Amino acid sequence: MARPTKERRIEFIPENKYFKPAGIPMRDIEEVSLTLEEVEAVRLKDMEELNQEECASRMNVSRPTFQRVLIEARRKIADALITGKAIRFHGGDYKLADKYFHCSRCGERYNKVYQNRRRRGKIYQKYLCPECDN
Repeated sequence: MARPTKERRIEFIPENKYFKPAGIPMRDIEEVSLTLEEVEAVRLKDMEELNQEECASRMNVSRPTFQRVLIEARRKIADALITGKAIRFHGGDYKLADKYFHCSRCGERYNKVYQNRRRRGKIYQKYLCPECDN
């Protein structure tokens, strides 16, 4: 019996969850599904240009596991690009990492301390440093 999959930590969920080739109607297109941890692996390795050790640490997995996730994601992306398939981002075994902010004034690291502000009838959230309220 195989071990259960450990939740991978991700820091980013893309706003756009679907890409398709231009000029092909949706009814005629096949799609490839990327899990959110596969998207995170590609983001860390290819966009942030981190080494495998750093990527694996940020996702809370071993280096071999990170490598397997990355290889599978790149295989799916290549398949979609070469054969003209759509790419859908969804699902997976992941846990969203806490988002931390760094204050530019005092250098404090903080997590989602915010204040609601109303402007033109809409409510906006502003993240405030707990040390200096910047």
